[in-house]
Amino acid sequence: MEEVIVKEVQSRREMDDFVRLPRRLYADFPCYVPDLESDVRNTFDVRRNSALEFSDIRAFVAYDGSGRPVGRVAGIINRRANQKWGTRQVRFGFIEFEDDLRISAALLDAVADWGRGQGMEEMVGPMAIFDFDKEGMLLEDFDRPGSSITIYNPPYYPRHLEALGFQKEVDWVQAHIEIPKQLPQRYARTAALAQEMFGLRVRKLTHKELRESDIGRRVFRLLNEAYAPLYGYTELQDSQIDEYLARYIPLLDLRMVPVVENAEGELVGVAITMPSLTRALQRSGGRLWPWGWFHLLRALKWKREDKADLYLVAVRPDYQGLGVNALFFADLLPIYNKLGFKQAETGPQLETNLKELSQWKPLHPTVGKRRRCYKKILTWKEE
Repeated sequence: MEEVIVKEVQSRREMDDFVRLPRRLYADFPCYVPDLESDVRNTFDVRRNSALEFSDIRAFVAYDGSGRPVGRVAGIINRRANQKWGTRQVRFGFIEFEDDLRISAALLDAVADWGRGQGMEEMVGPMAIFDFDKEGMLLEDFDRPGSSITIYNPPYYPRHLEALGFQKEVDWVQAHIEIPKQLPQRYARTAALAQEMFGLRVRKLTHKELRESDIGRRVFRLLNEAYAPLYGYTELQDSQIDEYLARYIPLLDLRMVPVVENAEGELVGVAITMPSLTRALQRSGGRLWPWGWFHLLRALKWKREDKADLYLVAVRPDYQGLGVNALFFADLLPIYNKLGFKQAETGPQLETNLKELSQWKPLHPTVGKRRRCYKKILTWKEE
């Protein structure tokens, strides 16, 4: 390669290069799960992403001397996160590159230069605007399929970051379980006590409720409350909540989404789980048309994979440790068996969140798929 030229995306053609680059990079990686290309484009569209009301984002593409795209990255400044956590951070995300240190260095330099120009002092990533989006660079288990909610990357990516002076900020791990035929006795006892002593009960929402009442917003406000202390989290605004509801309500099988209420009818817990979309997204190639929509609908409604994805589990802070999670398991395990699921996998969980990780112990989980957020201090360049 003669040279590396990094351009900030300004045209439709350059955005096409940004969006389509992973098709070529991951052609020989059978465990890679693509994003929907429409979702990637919408991330940068102020008309479709209300998070851009409080965030700035820039897309960059690296080209070789012949004009061939060889890498991409996004620079992100979440002003609300910086205010909440008392930081001056620029995030990098959507990072992809060929195995050439000049490419990764040029991409990250572009984000660093933009961040410095905005007064930022640190660079962290891979992260997105919001915590529910994909974050963390995969460090291990490259032979295990990815998922619709996690980043998959080649093994050489973390070597590049470390060679460029990035250091560990936080790590996330995932728990993988084999679904038992019977509810473990520990969960059964704890669930019974939660019902008897604290008046807790599980119920299922309906699509009509989610469309016509404020229960959807209440669910996301509970997520805000439960996740507020976690690394990098910024609370969702109502405009973002409405976007999530519009995007995901049609996809949900509400049998797989239990909520827990207390005796006063207050929402104190929610578990959002779905059939795995791994193979459907792989078959779609990241495109809804002409047949991607069919593969996704088939996986959701007609021919499910044998794995369930545990996207989000949240408990109101004052009810944590009172058996809410046991109620989720008591409700979901029979449903999983009825629907033919044989395994389940959590989303990424902070390795330091021992309370969250310990809840899986009765199910004898395999913990892995470690992924990392890196950090680097931005030194000021001399003119």
